[in-house]
Amino acid sequence: MLNKLGQLLAAAGIELPDHQKQQLVDYVGLLHKWNKAYNLTSVRDPMDMLVRHILDSIVVEPHLQGARFIDVGTGPGLPGIPLAIVRPDAHFTLLDSLGKRVRFLRQVQHELGLENVTPVQSRVEEWPAEPPFDGVISRAFASLNDMVSWCHQLPGEGGAFYALKGVRPDDEISSLPASVSVQQVVKLDVPELDGERHLVIIKPNKT
Repeated sequence: MLNKLGQLLAAAGIELPDHQKQQLVDYVGLLHKWNKAYNLTSVRDPMDMLVRHILDSIVVEPHLQGARFIDVGTGPGLPGIPLAIVRPDAHFTLLDSLGKRVRFLRQVQHELGLENVTPVQSRVEEWPAEPPFDGVISRAFASLNDMVSWCHQLPGEGGAFYALKGVRPDDEISSLPASVSVQQVVKLDVPELDGERHLVIIKPNKT
């Protein structure tokens, strides 16, 4: 597993210290183990998880600006846990409305010794951003419009929305409200992943 992760990281041009690689592999192990009882992800094979969950999450890291992030609708911690592992100097709030997912996240936090994550069980529209966040991250929202409307209270001054998408969502981008602007659409390269991946970076317009 470590060898495979090393190959994927090399193909993506990402260098990580050994202890971070071990944490990523340990996270996949926990995800695989808990998945049998909790049904956390439809991806069953740990090797597939390395590509579709780990690499798919951490390729976003160079594009994140700031130190305080919230992963909205994090599910089993994606992309928040892999990002927290590779960026230990930043803090990640992991928000999900399902108790079983948050219990899993607390177990991951405990077993991996992650001091820079805070699992929270809440609906996003009920979660106050105090203090506000530098970045609002999600790969779970149905549409960009839903993301910016339901999470409008979360980004702070200069903060941004980071939406992980498959095919470039031009239709969704064109229907965004005038209160926000798309800063960048980044085509992501995820080794061994079928299909496209894009990161849409959106900022609220100053009022």
